[in-house]
Amino acid sequence: MKKALPIGIDNFERVIKDGYCYIDKTILIKELLDLKGGVNLFTRPRRFGKTLNLSMLRYFFEDTGDAEENAQNKALFQGLKIMGAGEKYTEQMGIYPVINLTLKSAKQPVFDSAYGKMKGEIAEEFRRHQYVLESSKIAEEDKRKFREIAGKEAGYDDYSGSIKFLSKCLYQATGKNTVILIDEYDVPLENAYFRGFYGEMVDFIRSLFESALKTNDNLQFAVITGCLRISKESIFTGLNHLKIISVLDQQYGEHFGFTETEVLQMMAYYGVENRFPTMKEWYDGYTFGNTEVYNPWSVINFMYDLVANIHAFPRPYWINTSSNDIIKDLIAEADRETKGQIETLLRGGALDMQVHEEITYEDMHDRGENLWNFLYFTGYLTKKSEYFKESAIHLQVRIPNVEVKTIYQNTILGWFRKRIEKQDFRDLYRAMEEGDAEKMGEILSGQLFSTISFYDSAENFYHGFLAGILSQSQDYLVKSNRESGNGRSDIMLRSPSLRGRAFVLELKVSDSIDDLETDAEEALQQVYDKKYMEELRTEGYRKIGCYGISFYRKDCEVRLGKRAVKETEGTGT
Repeated sequence: MKKALPIGIDNFERVIKDGYCYIDKTILIKELLDLKGGVNLFTRPRRFGKTLNLSMLRYFFEDTGDAEENAQNKALFQGLKIMGAGEKYTEQMGIYPVINLTLKSAKQPVFDSAYGKMKGEIAEEFRRHQYVLESSKIAEEDKRKFREIAGKEAGYDDYSGSIKFLSKCLYQATGKNTVILIDEYDVPLENAYFRGFYGEMVDFIRSLFESALKTNDNLQFAVITGCLRISKESIFTGLNHLKIISVLDQQYGEHFGFTETEVLQMMAYYGVENRFPTMKEWYDGYTFGNTEVYNPWSVINFMYDLVANIHAFPRPYWINTSSNDIIKDLIAEADRETKGQIETLLRGGALDMQVHEEITYEDMHDRGENLWNFLYFTGYLTKKSEYFKESAIHLQVRIPNVEVKTIYQNTILGWFRKRIEKQDFRDLYRAMEEGDAEKMGEILSGQLFSTISFYDSAENFYHGFLAGILSQSQDYLVKSNRESGNGRSDIMLRSPSLRGRAFVLELKVSDSIDDLETDAEEALQQVYDKKYMEELRTEGYRKIGCYGISFYRKDCEVRLGKRAVKETEGTGT
């Protein structure tokens, strides 16, 4: 039996004890100890193994106060790379109290709910350490405060200073400094920005971090994870021992995400290595420092599907792991220049940008470069090349892979559908009914100039574009890609009444602007050659119009089928 794949399981103990497949990232421990960072902030995209790594650190370093439990935790690491790194590292196992806090549950619609979730997480961590209440070294007043925080009965100031207070209690009870692990620290800030209570959340997070990380004599070291470095709000002000490790840093590059060697080994283990080209095309493409990295969440999900069916199709698994609000904002507010830049990216091109790591969510729309920085640090773009210019780091960035490209494309199509719902296309329908092909072309070209196009799957794009517009009509039913005659027509429109009109539209995508007219004629000829009108005739329609439409980027050409008049017994088009 092969090991199960750990989809959605980010607890290190469970992964190891329950026999899940584990990609060994324990050398992260060695690097942390070697580099001796006081407060280490790792910024990585969502679902790149941050939570599992923090869980791994907790089980390695934590002294639980119970000898049997400590021995069980040490046993989790048998056979893993850190055990061969030397006694210098293994002697650090199980000797520190650990505070392990996640802020991801604070993704709530209002501040009170978000604050309540964070109170709950803090209270749970206090309860996990309630053994310290047995210590005679802790004052009764502190024990009372401890119980109030654990019972979610304390006030705002107590919770904003709670991590520092807990580390003090742990030191008094054990005589050892505390390791602090904070996961997804920026989730409350991102959520608060989009929900409208950013200022309140910044105030709380700042107080929580300043007390725990800036002036805490009981801190051994801390590891914090998130997507972005956020410092303008002074969340990290005065932390001279703060070490920020972003996707630009050379160190730690291979510890978040899967390397190509790890992916190949995993695929060989499950016997699906012949699907590696698809795996690489869809889920590779990230560069952390100089390390090539695959999206671990998507790799594991695709592996799961491949084990069940070696011919499984790849899917954009990552699309549902976060709100994608940044992409939605980018597209909804894009001006002409930004739309052109998005189209460049979708064609496989790259954009130049200056790196701004110290940005906030409030800076997102100040200038285009800030938004590209957000997309880069959150995984929607990746580094193609790096250079130094005018005392600043500059990058060429691109879309990492097919999976992320589909996120852009699906978001664009969703935005386009909402946009056209608000428009009046009666002029287009009237031109179609009157056989005014030139007017139809003008209206469609105008729409193309105002939208964002992608051409790598051009037929799907133009088909969705045209079907979306035509489906706004109250007078016609739109069907696409229906079997008819000797082939498959692109789009059919029909009146609910058989006495009304019906239309067949065939689309072509041209290789150049010079081919537009010829391709429109060929599309029209295909309607007749493959008898696409037969289905409509069989149903009883007699007023059938035929159009051939060709597209090249933002231009289109429309041709009306004159033969339709004769072939439908003179009833007109």
